[in-house]
Amino acid sequence: MKISKISGEVKEIFKKTAKKLSGTTKREYIATITIELLDGNARKAERVFGWGRATVKKGMRELATGIKCIDNYSARGNKKTEEKIPQLVDDIRAIADPKSQALIDEKGYTDDELPCENTIGYILNRLGYRLKRIQKTKPLKKIQETDAIFENVNKVNRQADESQETLRISIDTKAKVNIGDFSGNGKTREKEPENALDHDFVPDTQLVPSGIFEPTNDVLTIIFGTSIETSDFIVDCLEQWWEENKERLSHIGELVINLDNGPHINSHRTQFIKRMTEFADNTGLKIRLVYYPPYHSKYNPIERCRGVLELHWNGTLLSSIGKAIEWAGTMTWKGVRPVVHLLDKVYQKRVKLTKEAMKVYEEGIKRLENLPWWDVTIVPTFG
Repeated sequence: MKISKISGEVKEIFKKTAKKLSGTTKREYIATITIELLDGNARKAERVFGWGRATVKKGMRELATGIKCIDNYSARGNKKTEEKIPQLVDDIRAIADPKSQALIDEKGYTDDELPCENTIGYILNRLGYRLKRIQKTKPLKKIQETDAIFENVNKVNRQADESQETLRISIDTKAKVNIGDFSGNGKTREKEPENALDHDFVPDTQLVPSGIFEPTNDVLTIIFGTSIETSDFIVDCLEQWWEENKERLSHIGELVINLDNGPHINSHRTQFIKRMTEFADNTGLKIRLVYYPPYHSKYNPIERCRGVLELHWNGTLLSSIGKAIEWAGTMTWKGVRPVVHLLDKVYQKRVKLTKEAMKVYEEGIKRLENLPWWDVTIVPTFG
């Protein structure tokens, strides 16, 4: 059969089949086609099928002699610099290793011998010396009392949730929210996205979000402050929350409050203990402050709500206080929208009591014997 009698579709099949083969098998295949259909003419094979003449001739010689040429593809091309200059690997490692004092001029290379800067970089990558960010020192993840603190938290929380006269709440204050045309790196479903500032300049104002969460009721209250985070701000938020909910919670005689160990709410913050004692006296509520261990604030129930709020408003520009309050009010936690307020009051930093003044309040509180910093009970002077 001659090539003139072969249809174009069959020719395409020959080409596609040859592409799927490689090495000796491919050469034998294209040589056979050339001999049978093209009278062994390598030039015609190149013109009709696009196969290289040299490859076709090599395949026909292999068929004629029965000797197969073994391909050595790994030996082709430019070898890695490490293979051409074996000593270079050890020398680069000596330079890159921070424990070594070796200098490049001690190795004796010339500019002509050394590869370019990019190649040195590739070698460093292959040796494991990739560019890496400077990492902060990781804090201690567990203190000696961690297990005991968790055991106590779980026990107290369980007892509180089972009692009809006790309400457990979780409180926390998060990082300030910048008000202005700043990008939150979120997404919004709009035909045209809003335009944020190209740089995060100093904001005109900031809001301090403080949250109070009732885990058993899934009720969330968010109060935004316009000043700074202090012990007074946090207790003012608690007082505002209680004033708004005291009728609904008139049967409650004790508040169990879950907290982390933030600097403004820990149990050795004198102003916080003073204000919480006054809160207990004014409301007649027994207060029990139950703290999570250091570095484990993520277990505080209100932390779950914070992530929902950030995802909710990251796609919009919080260009004004009113817009931030509005957006916070439209988030949902388990299908329920939070109660949102604004507390416009100026607070002072570093308010604290003297040791003598603090003695009065220490006498009125009870600390758990084996965990004095992690479980504090405040009993009102009346009620």
